[in-house]
Amino acid sequence: MNISKLYISPLLIAAAIVVLLQAACCNGKPPEPVPPAGEIAFSFQHVVDDKPVMFDSMTYENAAGNPYMVNEIQYFLSDFTLWRGGKGLVLDKWEDIHYIDTDLPNTMLYNPADEIEEGTYDSITFVFGITEEKNRSFMFVNPPESYMFWPEHLGGGYHYMKLNGKWRDTNDVVQPFNFHLGIGQTYDDQGNITGFVQNYFTVHLRASSFKIVNGLTTKAVITMHVDEWFKDPNTFDFNYWGGHIMENQQAMRAAIENGHNVFSIKFE
Repeated sequence: MNISKLYISPLLIAAAIVVLLQAACCNGKPPEPVPPAGEIAFSFQHVVDDKPVMFDSMTYENAAGNPYMVNEIQYFLSDFTLWRGGKGLVLDKWEDIHYIDTDLPNTMLYNPADEIEEGTYDSITFVFGITEEKNRSFMFVNPPESYMFWPEHLGGGYHYMKLNGKWRDTNDVVQPFNFHLGIGQTYDDQGNITGFVQNYFTVHLRASSFKIVNGLTTKAVITMHVDEWFKDPNTFDFNYWGGHIMENQQAMRAAIENGHNVFSIKFE
């Protein structure tokens, strides 16, 4: 046979291609419908007495009567979870720890990558700090997150928060404070560390029901009420606790217990 004269009908070729494409693409089954979905985006702000923080200004007085100023606030929030019908959806499991720094505007936005099913959600929770399971030393290799390291001998991992500022003591002397929260320690009578205390906690945001609309982004603003760290149920007195609390579990526990009123949310 002369191969150069072999003829194959174009119609036969086209039919064969259609059959192959149908087999490869669909396997005889119709495609699954894509459920309607949207997104959620968070921004962060910081207030004292419900007004934006005035940094580096000795204009505030806490519940204990300590005049104070705020210089900077740096902290981690993690495991943002959307709740509906008793089931929780953890957002962006690949980037589930978000760093916020009042000196870095780009950290004031958190845009999870998740496509979220359309509908009404009951509430939002998140973890203040980082859970014991995830809070591992050296997981952040680049600044600014790497600057949040918590000393190994104090439990390792990372600070939950650095709230730095100054207060005026009873002698009218301005003193620095490092209101730092993270893993606590227990000590024996000789001052040796005998164990560690996990101080992270879950924030249940009040009035956090919201809707996801197909194709749209729901915008939420989370506010830290800085003055609430010093109020309820514990009146936090810098003259009593001093300006350095990261090795003082009692002081950190007093602060953590006040955390239930620190955050609020609103939707735009």
